[in-house]
Amino acid sequence: MPELRPPARADKGPSQRSHKRFIIGGGISLQDSGGGTSMERLWGLLQGATIYKHVEGTQQGCPEEEEEEEEEVAKPPGHFCPMELRGPEPLGSPAGRQNLGLWAAAGRRAAPYLVLTALLIFTGAFLLGYVAFRGSCQACGNDVMVVSEDVNYGPGPNSHQGTLYWSDLQALFLRHLGQGSLENAIRQTSLRDRVAGSAGMAALARDIHAALSRQKLDHVWTDTHYVGLQYPDRAHPNTLHWVDAAGRLGEQLPLEDPDVYCPYSATGNATGELVYAHYGRPEDLQHLRTRGVEPAGRLLLVRLGVISFAQKVASAQDFGAGGVLIYPDPADFPRGPHKPGLSGSRAVYGHVHLGTGDPYTPGFPSFNQTQFPPVQSSGLPSIPAQPISADVASLLLRKLAGPEAPQEWQGQLSGSPYRLGPGPGLHLGVNNRRASTPISNIFGCIEGRSEPDHYVVIGAQRDAWGPGAAKSAVGTAILLELVRTFSSMVSNGFQPRRSLLFISWDGGDFGSVGSTEWLEGYLSLLHLKAVVYVSLDNAVLGDDKFHAKTSPLLISLIENILKQVESPNHSGQTLYEQVAFSNHSWDAEVIQPLPMDSSAYSFTAFAGVPAIEFSFVEDGQVYPFLHTKDDTYENLHKVLRGRLPAVAQAVAQFAGQLLIRLSHDHLLPLDFGRYGDVVLRHIGSLNEFSGDLKARGLTLQWVYSARGDYIRAAEKLRKEIYSSEESDERLTRMYNVRIMRVEYYFLSQYVSPADSPFRHIFLGRGDHTLGALLNHVRLLRSSSSEAPGAATSGVAPGLGFQESRFRRQLALLTWTLQGAANALSGDVWNIDNNF
Repeated sequence: MPELRPPARADKGPSQRSHKRFIIGGGISLQDSGGGTSMERLWGLLQGATIYKHVEGTQQGCPEEEEEEEEEVAKPPGHFCPMELRGPEPLGSPAGRQNLGLWAAAGRRAAPYLVLTALLIFTGAFLLGYVAFRGSCQACGNDVMVVSEDVNYGPGPNSHQGTLYWSDLQALFLRHLGQGSLENAIRQTSLRDRVAGSAGMAALARDIHAALSRQKLDHVWTDTHYVGLQYPDRAHPNTLHWVDAAGRLGEQLPLEDPDVYCPYSATGNATGELVYAHYGRPEDLQHLRTRGVEPAGRLLLVRLGVISFAQKVASAQDFGAGGVLIYPDPADFPRGPHKPGLSGSRAVYGHVHLGTGDPYTPGFPSFNQTQFPPVQSSGLPSIPAQPISADVASLLLRKLAGPEAPQEWQGQLSGSPYRLGPGPGLHLGVNNRRASTPISNIFGCIEGRSEPDHYVVIGAQRDAWGPGAAKSAVGTAILLELVRTFSSMVSNGFQPRRSLLFISWDGGDFGSVGSTEWLEGYLSLLHLKAVVYVSLDNAVLGDDKFHAKTSPLLISLIENILKQVESPNHSGQTLYEQVAFSNHSWDAEVIQPLPMDSSAYSFTAFAGVPAIEFSFVEDGQVYPFLHTKDDTYENLHKVLRGRLPAVAQAVAQFAGQLLIRLSHDHLLPLDFGRYGDVVLRHIGSLNEFSGDLKARGLTLQWVYSARGDYIRAAEKLRKEIYSSEESDERLTRMYNVRIMRVEYYFLSQYVSPADSPFRHIFLGRGDHTLGALLNHVRLLRSSSSEAPGAATSGVAPGLGFQESRFRRQLALLTWTLQGAANALSGDVWNIDNNF
C-alpha cells in the first residue's frame, strides 16, 4: 500500500487566500486557507501539526466573510465561530505553546461531537443496509415470509420488459383473466354426459386435450389408467323389501332412481331389523349401545352429512351391523324462502371405499398390462350400502319402536317420530357390477425458468355422476381459464421460476381414482419434485363464507392472498376483511384439516405434498344438490342468486395468485414453523392422560423432546434464511428443497405404503398416527375398546389399553417427528437436538 504523505503547500499572500468554511458539529467552523483538498485538510488534522486560531475581524470574535463565501455556503443558524487553518508554529516558541493549548482545548470540545457524528453515520448506514436487505428477503419474520408489493421478480431471458414486481405480475394476471368467459364454460360443461368410462367422457377428454394444445404450453399429454370401477347393474337393480316375522320377503320399497347407488359397496343381501343411528359416527353407535339398542346384526338408517359415506359404512361394519341405508334429512338441507331445496324423492350418490384410488390395486398404479398381487384395499367394506330418498326414510322411521332419539338426533321429516328402534325386518339386495375401465388424465405444462424440476400442480375433476355443475363443471371451467390466462402471460414476457402443471382428472367421483393412480405411478419422483397441489373441486357451493381445507404449511400464504382478492358479494372489501369481520381469529373461521373425501387428501396423506382445496359456501346451509341429478347450472345459479360469475371469478383470482406466489417467489412461501403449533395442539390432548400413564410407569416425554427439536430446527432454518443473500441461487435452491419436503418428513418411514398408504402422522389412517395414539390412550379410562373412536383406530375388541401397543405407537410417532426435525436441520453435522 503506498505511503500517505502530506501534500506540498504553496505560500500565498493575503490577497491570494480564499477562505472556505467547514462546519463541524457543535458549532465549530473551520476556514480553509488556500486551495487544499479535503484529503489535505484531513491529513493536517491527523498529523496534529495544524492548529486553529481565531481570525481577527470586525464582528465580535468572528472573521470577516467574503461575498464569494456567502454565495458558496449558506449561512448556518445560530452563532458559529469560524477558525482559520494555518501552518504549524515551532513548539518551543511562546506562540507554539499558546497554539498547542488552543489545539488541545478545541480538541476536547470537538471530540464528543465527532464521536456522535460517527455514531450517527454508522447507525444510518446500518439501518439503510438492513432495510435494503430485508426488502430483498422474501422469507423473513416469524412466519419466514415477508409479503411486499415491492418483491422483485426478474424478467425472463427473452423478455424485453424491465424488472417485474409483485404488483406488476398481479396486474398482468388480472388483466388477462378478465378476458375469459367462465359462466358459459360452466354451463356447457354441465350439459355434457361425463361419467367416468363413458363415451361422453372420452369425447370431453379429446376436447380438453385440444384446448390445451392451442395454448402456449411447453408440453401437453395424456396418461391412461385401467381401473376397477363399480356400476349399477341395469338388468338386476338394487332392491329393498320388508320382511315378515317368518323371514319371508314382503312389500318392496321404492328406490326411485335405479342409477343412484354406492360404488364399492359389498354386493349381496343383508337382512335384519332396522335401527336409526343418526350420522353413523362411532360415538353415535356407542350411544345406541348405552341406550340398550344393539347395532350388531341389524340394518342401520343413517343421515347424510358430517362424515363421508365411506366412514359411515366403516363404522357400521366395525360395530357388526349387517348393512347401511343413507338418506338426506331436511334438517341438514334447510330450504330458504328464496333458495331451492332438495326434492324428497331424490337420493344422494356416494362411494363407500374408505380410501382413494383403485381399491383393486392398493398401493400400485393401474397401468395396462401391470401384474398386481391378488389383494384388495382394506378400505373396501364387507357389508352392503345403498342411498335412499327422504321419502323412503320417512316410511321406515314410522315403523320404528324403542326409545325416543335424543333431541340432537331429531330431524325434520314431517310425521315421522324419531325413535332408535329396532323396527321391522328389512332385506337389502345390492347387485353392483365391477368393470375394468380406462380413464384418462390430461396434462399441460409451462416449464419454469430457474427450477423447472419443481412443479406447482393445480387440478380439477372432470367426470361427474349427473350434471355435476358444482361438483366438477366449475372446477374444469376455472382450470381451462387459468391455462388460457397464464398462457397469455407467457406470451407477454412472464416466465415462472418453477414449472406449472395443469391437470384434468378422471375418475374423481369414485374416490379420486385418477389423481391417486397418478401419484402411485410416479410416487418416487413426485415427492422430490411436487411443491404444492391446488384443487379446484367443489370450489363454488355458495357465496357467504370461504373455507380452506389445507396443510398448515400454506396458512400464512392463504392469509396474504385473501388480502389481495376482492369479495364477490361485499363491495369494497377483500376476502380477508369478509372472513375476519365476524371472527377476528380468521384462521379459526377459514382453515380446516383435509378430510379423506377431499380430492387433495391423497397428495398430503399419501405422497407428502402440501395441498389445498378451498370453497365458497353458504352460511348455515349446505349446497343441497351435490352428487345428485339436480346439480345443474340452473340450480347452482339460483342458490347463488345470480352471483355465480362473480364468485367463479373470485375463485380464479385466488387460485391464480396462489400459483404466481408458489411458482415465482425466489424462496418458497411455505410456513414450516406452523407444524410446531400443530404438534403442541395435539400434545395438549394427550396431557390429559399424563397422570394415568405415569401411574403405569409410562411417559410422553419423548414426544415432547422431539417436538422441541423440531421447533429449534425450524427456528435455526428461519435464521439461516434471514441472514442469507437472496442472489445466491445455489443457496436459495438448497433452502427451497428443504422447505418443500417438510410435508414429506411427516410420512412415517416405519410402515409400508402398501399396508398403510396414508402414512402421514397427523392426517393419515392407521396405528402410526397421532389420532390412533390418542384414541388408544383414552382406553385408560374405559373398561373396553368401545370408547368413541376406538373401533376405527384398530383396537382389538375387548382388549382395552395395551402397554406394548402403546409403546410401539409412541415409538412410531416419536421417531417420525424426530426424523422431521433432523431433516429440517439440513446436513448431519448441523443437527442439534436434545433427544
